[in-house]
This record gives sequence, C-alpha cells and structure tokens, in this order.
Amino acid sequence: MQNAKRLFLLGLTFSSVTVLFWGMLPIALKLTTGFSDAVTLTWTRFLFAAIVVFMFQWKFKKLHEFKQLTRSDWLRLIAAGTLLITNYTTFVVSLDYMHPGAAQLSFQLAPLFLALGGFFLLKEKIHWQQWGCFAVIFIGMAIFFHPILEQSFGANSVDFGSMGIGFLIVQVSSMAWASYALLQKSLFSKLSSSNILLAIYVYASIVMLPFSTPSKLLTLSGTDALVVIFCCVNTLIAYGAFSQAMRYWQTVQVSAAIALTPITAFILTEVCVSIGLWSDLIYSANADLFSLFGIGVVVFSAISVQFITANLANKASKKNALNKTELSTS
Repeated sequence: MQNAKRLFLLGLTFSSVTVLFWGMLPIALKLTTGFSDAVTLTWTRFLFAAIVVFMFQWKFKKLHEFKQLTRSDWLRLIAAGTLLITNYTTFVVSLDYMHPGAAQLSFQLAPLFLALGGFFLLKEKIHWQQWGCFAVIFIGMAIFFHPILEQSFGANSVDFGSMGIGFLIVQVSSMAWASYALLQKSLFSKLSSSNILLAIYVYASIVMLPFSTPSKLLTLSGTDALVVIFCCVNTLIAYGAFSQAMRYWQTVQVSAAIALTPITAFILTEVCVSIGLWSDLIYSANADLFSLFGIGVVVFSAISVQFITANLANKASKKNALNKTELSTS
C-alpha cells in the first residue's frame, strides 16, 4: 500500500512539473520568433540538454549502462530520437497551414495515441471509467477551443483545404510523439531515464546540425540569450520530468495529465497579460464563459482519471493481500 502511494505521488509530482514547463514553453517560443528560426532553436535545446545530461551521468558513473545494450536496443534508441525530431519539425511545418491555437488543439490527440499505445503495445489495462474520462477530456477541449474551431473549421473558414492539410500534418506529429514516448518506456528495463534521454539528445543534436545555423546565436542580445537559455533549461526539466512520470505511472495516467498542458499555457498567458509582460507579443485569448466551462471539464476529468486509477490499484492491492492470507491459512 505504501509503495503504491509513493509511486502515485512521484508520478503526480513529475507529471505536474512536465505540464507546468510545457505550459511555459509556448510563451518562451513566442519570444524567440524575432531572432531565431525553429530548427536552430530546437538544435540548441537538444545540444544543451545533451551536454548537461552527459556531464551529470559521467560524474555519477552512470554511462556504463550503455555497454549492456543489444543492437535491437540501439535501434530503438535511434528510432525514438528520429520520432522526436519528426514531432518537432512536423509541428512547426503545420503552422504554415493552420492557426497556432488550432494546431495546439489538434495535437491533443497525442495523449489518446499514447494511451492506446500503452493498451495495445505495452498491454496496460485501461478500464471503462478511464476511457469515459478520456472522452470527457476531449469534449472539454473542444468546448475550450470552440472559438478557434468555429473560425478555422467552420463553414466560414477562409481555407478549409489548407486547414485539413495542417490537421493531417499535426497528427503525424502527434503519432511521432506518442511513439517516441512508448519506445522510451520500453527501454526502462535496460537504461535509466536519464541515459535514454542522453542518447536521444546526442543523436538529435548530430542529425539536426546540418539544418541549423549556430552562427545566429553569436549575434543575440543579452535578453534574447536569456530567453534561449530558458528554452534550453525548459527542455531539460520538462523531458526529464516526463520520462520519470512514464516510469512511475501508467501511460493512461500520464496521458490524462498531459492533456492539461494547453490549459496551463492559457492560464500562464493570461497571467502575463494581466501583469503587462511582453505586451507587444503576448495577447489575451479573451476566452468566453463557455471556454472557461471547458477548462473546468478538462481539469475535473484529468483529476478523475488519477482518482479512478488509484482506487483500482487500491482494490487490486487489497485483493492480492486477501489471496495471500487465504493461501497462508489453507
């Protein structure tokens, strides 16, 4: 019982950190649009994370884990890195075809893909109550983003065909991200989460280098450099926390928590607007009451998934304890 509670609290902590830092990221990325292209910034984030994680793993003598990897394990690591690069680049490409808000909404199928992958590939059990919560989460997301849906996909949409292409590209990005996460989880028996991320960061840094322009980083002002550093630290913390959350929680639990990311981004954006931060770049979404109701639905459903999962685990633990008692008395 105590072990189950400990795992739940660890998963909750790491999932919360992930959602918080991924919620901050859109604001930081918005601030970089005037001085850095997406590929160079992404390469910089991967390179920074690779150097920091390598130094940490080297200092604590954790690099020996790589010696036990088979060819199949290395191929899975390379595939995970390729999928993460695909996730980053295709999402950026999708923004040429659709509004950023619509792209963010479309990407919310990624947690569903992750949960389905855990169910079919990792053989994790998903009960009907959890499926029900997922359905309500997506209804809540649709309510929250209803102004963007009406503008982008409605009858008065300026270019519905372009939006359709953008939606398909985002789904490629979503499936790439979910597949990366599942491959990462499948490697936990061989490598620590930090070493998995180290391999992915190094691979991504090498692959993306020919397509980036590092010389742009030399011309940054002090303020711009701080924004880039924050993006790098954000990558390190967010993906590190996400990796740990996948270790301690089932994919369905992590998926439900990650669904809160756009809500967190919305709240943080409104906080920036209310206190006048970066007023020339950051604007209020002017959400109506219906959108705010959608936020409530998503938050309630995401929390419900955690309580349902904890309750199911508690019942299973009691049943196992009862079976052991019966066996010992017979």
